[in-house]
Amino acid sequence: MIRSWNAFAEAVPTAGLARPSSHCGNTLMANDFVWFELVTPDAKAAEAFYTAVVGWTTEASSGPAGPYTIFKVGDFHFGGILEMQDAPPGWLGYLGVDDVDAFAKKVEAAGGAICKPPQDIPNVGRFAVVADPQGAMFILFVDAPGAEPPRPAPMSPGSLGWSELHAADWEKAFDFYAPLFGWVKHDTVPMGEMGVYQTFGPSTAAIGGMFSNHAPAPMPYWLYYFCVEGIDSAVERVKAHGGQVLMGPVEVPGGAWVVNAVDPQGALFAILGMRG
Repeated sequence: MIRSWNAFAEAVPTAGLARPSSHCGNTLMANDFVWFELVTPDAKAAEAFYTAVVGWTTEASSGPAGPYTIFKVGDFHFGGILEMQDAPPGWLGYLGVDDVDAFAKKVEAAGGAICKPPQDIPNVGRFAVVADPQGAMFILFVDAPGAEPPRPAPMSPGSLGWSELHAADWEKAFDFYAPLFGWVKHDTVPMGEMGVYQTFGPSTAAIGGMFSNHAPAPMPYWLYYFCVEGIDSAVERVKAHGGQVLMGPVEVPGGAWVVNAVDPQGALFAILGMRG
Protein backbone atom coordinates (compact mmCIF):
# COMPACT_ATOMS: atom_id res chain seq x y z
CA MET A 1 0.00 0.00 0.00
CA ILE A 2 1.11 3.56 -0.49
CA ARG A 3 2.53 5.01 2.69
CA SER A 4 1.90 8.61 1.59
CA TRP A 5 -1.82 9.10 0.92
CA ASN A 6 -1.36 12.75 0.00
CA ALA A 7 0.88 11.59 -2.81
CA PHE A 8 -1.69 9.02 -3.89
CA ALA A 9 -4.42 11.66 -3.92
CA GLU A 10 -2.30 13.87 -6.15
CA ALA A 11 -1.27 10.99 -8.37
CA VAL A 12 -4.76 9.90 -9.39
CA PRO A 13 -6.34 12.68 -11.46
CA THR A 14 -10.09 12.65 -12.05
CA ALA A 15 -9.51 11.58 -15.64
CA GLY A 16 -7.28 8.78 -14.41
CA LEU A 17 -10.21 7.19 -12.59
CA ALA A 18 -12.04 6.59 -15.88
CA ARG A 19 -11.12 3.52 -17.87
CA PRO A 20 -10.66 3.93 -21.63
CA SER A 21 -14.11 3.46 -23.15
CA SER A 22 -12.77 0.99 -25.70
CA HIS A 23 -12.43 -1.60 -22.92
CA CYS A 24 -16.13 -1.78 -22.19
CA GLY A 25 -17.93 -4.49 -24.16
CA ASN A 26 -14.95 -5.13 -26.44
CA THR A 27 -12.19 -7.72 -26.78
CA LEU A 28 -8.97 -7.87 -24.81
CA MET A 29 -6.50 -5.02 -25.03
CA ALA A 30 -2.77 -5.77 -24.94
CA ASN A 31 -2.15 -3.06 -22.37
CA ASP A 32 -4.55 -3.60 -19.48
CA PHE A 33 -5.66 -6.13 -16.91
CA VAL A 34 -8.65 -8.14 -18.07
CA TRP A 35 -9.18 -10.80 -15.37
CA PHE A 36 -8.41 -11.16 -11.67
CA GLU A 37 -7.76 -14.39 -9.82
CA LEU A 38 -7.71 -14.87 -6.07
CA VAL A 39 -5.41 -17.63 -4.86
CA THR A 40 -6.60 -18.67 -1.42
CA PRO A 41 -6.50 -21.67 0.93
CA ASP A 42 -10.25 -21.45 1.56
CA ALA A 43 -12.37 -20.77 -1.53
CA LYS A 44 -15.72 -20.94 0.28
CA ALA A 45 -14.67 -18.46 2.95
CA ALA A 46 -13.20 -16.12 0.32
CA GLU A 47 -16.38 -16.32 -1.74
CA ALA A 48 -18.49 -15.36 1.27
CA PHE A 49 -16.17 -12.46 2.13
CA TYR A 50 -15.91 -10.83 -1.30
CA THR A 51 -19.55 -11.26 -2.27
CA ALA A 52 -20.45 -9.46 0.95
CA VAL A 53 -17.79 -6.74 0.71
CA VAL A 54 -17.57 -5.94 -3.02
CA GLY A 55 -20.99 -7.15 -4.09
CA TRP A 56 -19.87 -9.71 -6.65
CA THR A 57 -22.05 -12.72 -7.39
CA THR A 58 -20.53 -16.10 -8.19
CA GLU A 59 -20.86 -18.98 -10.60
CA ALA A 60 -19.45 -22.49 -10.21
CA SER A 61 -17.05 -23.61 -12.93
CA SER A 62 -13.90 -25.68 -13.39
CA GLY A 63 -10.37 -25.07 -14.61
CA PRO A 64 -7.10 -26.93 -15.25
CA ALA A 65 -6.54 -27.28 -11.49
CA GLY A 66 -10.08 -28.43 -10.64
CA PRO A 67 -13.14 -26.60 -9.26
CA TYR A 68 -13.16 -22.87 -9.97
CA THR A 69 -15.48 -20.13 -8.74
CA ILE A 70 -16.16 -17.20 -11.06
CA PHE A 71 -16.83 -13.69 -9.75
CA LYS A 72 -19.47 -11.77 -11.69
CA VAL A 73 -20.28 -8.08 -12.00
CA GLY A 74 -23.92 -8.21 -12.97
CA ASP A 75 -23.97 -10.52 -15.99
CA PHE A 76 -20.27 -10.02 -16.74
CA HIS A 77 -17.57 -12.51 -15.76
CA PHE A 78 -14.84 -10.55 -13.96
CA GLY A 79 -12.51 -12.87 -12.05
CA GLY A 80 -12.26 -16.10 -10.14
CA ILE A 81 -11.15 -18.02 -7.06
CA LEU A 82 -8.51 -20.74 -7.17
CA GLU A 83 -8.10 -22.76 -3.99
CA MET A 84 -4.47 -23.70 -3.30
CA GLN A 85 -3.12 -24.91 0.03
CA ASP A 86 0.58 -24.58 -0.77
CA ALA A 87 0.66 -21.01 -2.14
CA PRO A 88 0.53 -17.66 -0.34
CA PRO A 89 -2.89 -15.98 -0.62
CA GLY A 90 -3.08 -13.10 -3.05
CA TRP A 91 -4.59 -11.60 -6.18
CA LEU A 92 -3.13 -12.22 -9.65
CA GLY A 93 -3.99 -9.97 -12.59
CA TYR A 94 -4.29 -11.22 -16.17
CA LEU A 95 -2.84 -8.91 -18.81
CA GLY A 96 -4.51 -9.24 -22.19
CA VAL A 97 -2.17 -10.03 -25.09
CA ASP A 98 -2.63 -11.26 -28.64
CA ASP A 99 -0.09 -14.10 -28.45
CA VAL A 100 0.71 -15.66 -25.06
CA ASP A 101 3.66 -17.72 -26.30
CA ALA A 102 5.32 -14.76 -28.00
CA PHE A 103 4.78 -12.49 -25.00
CA ALA A 104 6.13 -15.13 -22.59
CA LYS A 105 9.34 -15.21 -24.62
CA LYS A 106 9.48 -11.40 -24.55
CA VAL A 107 9.05 -11.41 -20.76
CA GLU A 108 11.93 -13.87 -20.41
CA ALA A 109 14.12 -11.96 -22.85
CA ALA A 110 13.53 -8.76 -20.87
CA GLY A 111 14.76 -10.38 -17.66
CA GLY A 112 11.48 -11.73 -16.31
CA ALA A 113 10.64 -15.34 -15.49
CA ILE A 114 8.15 -17.88 -16.82
CA CYS A 115 6.64 -19.45 -13.70
CA LYS A 116 4.15 -21.65 -15.58
CA PRO A 117 4.63 -22.20 -19.32
CA PRO A 118 1.81 -21.36 -21.75
CA GLN A 119 -1.10 -23.75 -21.74
CA ASP A 120 -4.69 -23.85 -22.95
CA ILE A 121 -7.91 -23.68 -20.98
CA PRO A 122 -10.31 -25.49 -23.34
CA ASN A 123 -12.93 -23.18 -24.87
CA VAL A 124 -11.65 -20.28 -22.73
CA GLY A 125 -8.20 -19.20 -23.79
CA ARG A 126 -4.47 -19.59 -23.32
CA PHE A 127 -2.37 -18.34 -20.40
CA ALA A 128 1.09 -18.27 -18.86
CA VAL A 129 2.12 -17.30 -15.34
CA VAL A 130 5.11 -14.96 -15.39
CA ALA A 131 7.01 -12.56 -13.13
CA ASP A 132 8.79 -9.31 -13.81
CA PRO A 133 12.55 -9.08 -13.10
CA GLN A 134 11.84 -7.92 -9.52
CA GLY A 135 9.50 -10.83 -8.76
CA ALA A 136 6.01 -9.31 -9.13
CA MET A 137 3.82 -12.00 -10.66
CA PHE A 138 1.10 -11.59 -13.29
CA ILE A 139 -0.55 -13.71 -15.97
CA LEU A 140 -0.51 -13.36 -19.74
CA PHE A 141 -3.84 -14.27 -21.34
CA VAL A 142 -5.63 -14.41 -24.68
CA ASP A 143 -9.22 -15.50 -25.23
CA ALA A 144 -10.01 -18.48 -27.40
CA PRO A 145 -11.45 -17.41 -30.78
CA GLY A 146 -15.08 -16.47 -30.30
CA ALA A 147 -14.80 -16.61 -26.50
CA GLU A 148 -14.13 -12.92 -25.89
CA PRO A 149 -16.54 -11.84 -23.12
CA PRO A 150 -17.85 -8.28 -22.78
CA ARG A 151 -16.42 -6.22 -19.94
CA PRO A 152 -18.21 -4.38 -17.10
CA ALA A 153 -18.88 -0.67 -17.55
CA PRO A 154 -15.91 1.48 -16.46
CA MET A 155 -15.94 2.33 -12.74
CA SER A 156 -19.17 0.41 -12.13
CA PRO A 157 -19.48 -1.29 -8.72
CA GLY A 158 -17.40 -4.46 -8.76
CA SER A 159 -15.18 -3.42 -11.67
CA LEU A 160 -11.49 -2.54 -11.60
CA GLY A 161 -10.69 1.03 -10.56
CA TRP A 162 -6.88 1.13 -10.44
CA SER A 163 -3.83 -1.16 -10.66
CA GLU A 164 -0.75 -0.45 -8.56
CA LEU A 165 2.72 -1.97 -8.71
CA HIS A 166 4.73 -2.06 -5.49
CA ALA A 167 8.19 -2.41 -7.00
CA ALA A 168 11.67 -2.61 -5.56
CA ASP A 169 12.72 -0.07 -8.21
CA TRP A 170 9.83 1.51 -10.13
CA GLU A 171 12.03 3.01 -12.87
CA LYS A 172 13.49 -0.37 -13.79
CA ALA A 173 10.00 -1.87 -13.55
CA PHE A 174 8.59 0.73 -15.92
CA ASP A 175 11.41 0.04 -18.38
CA PHE A 176 10.35 -3.61 -18.33
CA TYR A 177 6.59 -3.13 -18.74
CA ALA A 178 6.48 -0.13 -21.09
CA PRO A 179 7.87 -1.75 -24.28
CA LEU A 180 5.92 -4.96 -23.65
CA PHE A 181 2.49 -3.40 -23.20
CA GLY A 182 2.80 0.03 -24.79
CA TRP A 183 2.45 1.90 -21.51
CA VAL A 184 3.60 5.50 -21.24
CA LYS A 185 4.18 7.75 -18.25
CA HIS A 186 1.39 10.07 -17.18
CA ASP A 187 1.67 12.10 -13.95
CA THR A 188 4.82 11.89 -11.84
CA VAL A 189 4.09 12.88 -8.23
CA PRO A 190 6.89 13.61 -5.71
CA MET A 191 6.62 11.72 -2.40
CA GLY A 192 9.53 13.31 -0.54
CA GLU A 193 12.08 10.82 0.79
CA MET A 194 9.97 7.97 -0.64
CA GLY A 195 10.74 9.09 -4.18
CA VAL A 196 7.91 9.47 -6.67
CA TYR A 197 4.60 7.88 -7.57
CA GLN A 198 4.46 7.30 -11.33
CA THR A 199 1.12 6.84 -13.08
CA PHE A 200 1.08 4.86 -16.32
CA GLY A 201 -1.15 3.50 -19.04
CA PRO A 202 -1.81 3.68 -22.75
CA SER A 203 -1.54 7.16 -24.23
CA THR A 204 -5.31 7.65 -23.81
CA ALA A 205 -5.48 7.44 -19.99
CA ALA A 206 -3.67 6.43 -16.82
CA ILE A 207 -4.77 2.99 -15.64
CA GLY A 208 -2.51 2.63 -12.61
CA GLY A 209 0.55 3.70 -10.71
CA MET A 210 3.88 2.34 -9.54
CA PHE A 211 6.41 3.33 -6.92
CA SER A 212 9.44 1.96 -5.11
CA ASN A 213 8.20 0.23 -1.99
CA HIS A 214 11.35 -0.45 0.00
CA ALA A 215 9.55 -2.88 2.29
CA PRO A 216 7.21 -4.91 0.04
CA ALA A 217 5.75 -7.98 1.70
CA PRO A 218 6.83 -10.60 0.93
CA MET A 219 8.21 -9.29 -2.40
CA PRO A 220 7.19 -6.80 -5.12
CA TYR A 221 3.53 -7.25 -6.02
CA TRP A 222 0.52 -5.82 -7.86
CA LEU A 223 -2.35 -4.36 -5.81
CA TYR A 224 -5.80 -4.04 -7.39
CA TYR A 225 -8.47 -1.48 -6.45
CA PHE A 226 -12.03 -2.77 -6.90
CA CYS A 227 -14.92 -0.31 -7.16
CA VAL A 228 -17.66 -0.37 -4.52
CA GLU A 229 -20.91 1.59 -4.35
CA GLY A 230 -20.27 3.13 -0.91
CA ILE A 231 -16.82 3.17 0.70
CA ASP A 232 -18.05 3.62 4.28
CA SER A 233 -20.49 0.72 4.19
CA ALA A 234 -17.85 -1.40 2.41
CA VAL A 235 -15.36 -0.69 5.21
CA GLU A 236 -17.91 -1.86 7.76
CA ARG A 237 -18.47 -5.03 5.73
CA VAL A 238 -14.70 -5.69 5.60
CA LYS A 239 -14.56 -5.52 9.40
CA ALA A 240 -17.80 -7.44 9.98
CA HIS A 241 -16.68 -10.35 7.80
CA GLY A 242 -13.24 -10.82 9.31
CA GLY A 243 -11.07 -8.60 7.13
CA GLN A 244 -8.75 -5.84 8.30
CA VAL A 245 -8.50 -2.25 7.08
CA LEU A 246 -4.82 -1.33 6.70
CA MET A 247 -5.20 2.26 5.54
CA GLY A 248 -7.98 4.72 4.66
CA PRO A 249 -10.55 5.80 3.69
CA VAL A 250 -8.68 8.67 2.03
CA GLU A 251 -10.11 10.96 -0.63
CA VAL A 252 -8.73 11.12 -4.18
CA PRO A 253 -9.60 13.67 -6.89
CA GLY A 254 -13.11 13.39 -8.28
CA GLY A 255 -14.67 12.74 -4.88
CA ALA A 256 -13.83 9.02 -4.63
CA TRP A 257 -12.25 7.43 -1.55
CA VAL A 258 -9.78 4.55 -1.31
CA VAL A 259 -9.00 1.88 1.27
CA ASN A 260 -6.26 -0.77 1.52
CA ALA A 261 -7.29 -3.97 3.27
CA VAL A 262 -6.50 -7.63 3.79
CA ASP A 263 -9.05 -10.44 3.60
CA PRO A 264 -9.44 -13.11 6.35
CA GLN A 265 -7.07 -15.48 4.53
CA GLY A 266 -4.34 -12.85 4.19
CA ALA A 267 -4.73 -11.59 0.60
CA LEU A 268 -4.12 -7.86 0.09
CA PHE A 269 -6.71 -5.91 -1.89
CA ALA A 270 -8.03 -2.36 -2.18
CA ILE A 271 -11.42 -0.75 -2.72
CA LEU A 272 -12.45 2.55 -4.27
CA GLY A 273 -15.79 4.34 -4.08
CA MET A 274 -17.79 7.38 -3.05
CA ARG A 275 -18.73 8.10 0.57
CA GLY A 276 -21.78 6.28 1.76
